[in-house]
This record gives sequence, structure tokens and C-alpha cells, in this order.
Amino acid sequence: MALLIDYPWLYPLAAALFGLIIGSFLNVVIHRLPIMMERQWRADCAACFPEHGPVESQPPFNLSVPASHCPHCQHRIRAWENIPVISWLILHGRCSHCKHKISFRYPAIELLSALAALTVALVLPISGWSLAVIAASFVLIALTFIDIDKMLLPDQLTLPLLWGGLLLALLGIGPVSLESAVIGAMVGYLSLWSLYWLFKLLTGKEGMGYGDFKLLAALGAWAGWQLLPFIVLLSSLLGSVCGIVLLRMQRSESDRTAQTPFSFGPYLALAGWAALLWGTPVLTWYVGTYLGYAL
Repeated sequence: MALLIDYPWLYPLAAALFGLIIGSFLNVVIHRLPIMMERQWRADCAACFPEHGPVESQPPFNLSVPASHCPHCQHRIRAWENIPVISWLILHGRCSHCKHKISFRYPAIELLSALAALTVALVLPISGWSLAVIAASFVLIALTFIDIDKMLLPDQLTLPLLWGGLLLALLGIGPVSLESAVIGAMVGYLSLWSLYWLFKLLTGKEGMGYGDFKLLAALGAWAGWQLLPFIVLLSSLLGSVCGIVLLRMQRSESDRTAQTPFSFGPYLALAGWAALLWGTPVLTWYVGTYLGYAL
């Protein structure tokens, strides 16, 4: 830690390199966690309803087993083939064995993780809070892409994020007091929960999932209740703009009338991340400029 303090440029560099490494792991989490959850759901259903027969026995599957391999030819990925970004470039984006194309999303997530960690390190001076925000950034990236792929925000990620924010406030790490964090978690959850039930009573349809409630509760615990309006407004703005763009891109009138499911988690995650970095200065400026108060 002392070395990073003595050489300020070293912290952003170390954060970016660490982000690249963690980005490679996030690719595994994004792909495997939904599969692990589905298998667990099937096992739970079989245990609750044995009359439907047992679930077929399957080989172990978790974040470490089986080893990383090509999904097309089952070629086991060697260490030199698993270097973040560099291996993808060396292999020209193709499997070294079967030459099948490797999605650009893998190095993109690695670069995104590095960029997120680098940004946090540049905006927030090195401290326990800065390191915690880098860790939260990785969780938000994983949640974003899982929600894009599966329209799912796993409790395995949202709940630890929530408890982590409350723990940081309890230990006095960061700018958010314990009172503000607890109120933020409560208001974050109840606001979307109330909106969900109001929309369902009016239309008979479900407007969002419970994962969105938990994610906003977690962001409220990290940022405090004061920044919840910033998060909700920014996420709604981002979601509206992207929704309009996607609607314009629909090719036919039938596509426009079809009610395509819409993932709100990515916009919450992006707005929450922005709030952790720039929310307080923006709120201070707004209150001072338009309300005449000094925070």
C-alpha cells in the first residue's frame, strides 16, 4: 500500500492490470452461473416433486470444474491461450484446435473490467473505499451481462453486493454513514417494489423482476439514500433512450407491436456505478445551484 501511495501512477496501472485478470474470470461467471442456477432449480424441483422422476445425473459443473475449453471441439484451453486480450489477438479470435471463431465479447469484457477499474483508480484516491468500489464494479459488470443474456439478476451476486455495502458503512469505510446506507437499501427496494405492484394492479402485467428491486437496494446501501433519485433518473433516462433506439431498429410493424422483454438491470448498474464516482459532486452542484443550499 505504501508503494502505491509513493508512486501515484502505479495504482491506476495496477488496477487496470487487475481488471484484465478479473475480466477473464467474469467471463466464466457470466457463462456458468446461470447454468449452475438452472441445474440447482431442476434438482430442487425433483426433490419437491419426486413423482416426476429424478433428475439425470450430470458431471460436476461449477466455476472451476470443468476446466475452460472450446465449446465446439472441447479442446482444453492452455495457460498461454488464456491470457486476457493478448491470447485472443494472438489466436486471431479463433480456437487454436478447430479454428472456430471466438466471440469478441470475451476480450471486450476483459477490457471493460480494466477500464472500469482504471476509471475508479483515477477518480477515487487509493483507499479502502476505492478498492471496494473497484470490486463492486466487477460485480455490476457480471450482473449487466447476465441480465442481457438471461434477463436474470442472480441473488448470488445482488445480495452479497447489498450486504457488502452495509458492512462498509458499518465499518466506517467510505463516505456513506450506516444510517444512510440502511435507509438507502430500504428505500431502494421499496420504491421499485411499489412501482411493480402499482403497474401490475393497473395493467395486470409484470413490469420488472424482483432482481431489479434487490439491485437498487444494493446500490442504495453503497451510495446512500441521497443518491437514489440520481440513480433512478439516470437509469430511466438511459433505458428510455436505448429503448427508443431499439424500437426504431425493429424491421417490421409486427416487431414493433410485439412486447419484447426489456432488461432494466444494465441501466441500473451503469447509473449506480456513475453515482459512486460522480454522484456526490453532481448532487452538491445541483442543490447549490438550483436550491440554494450547501451540502
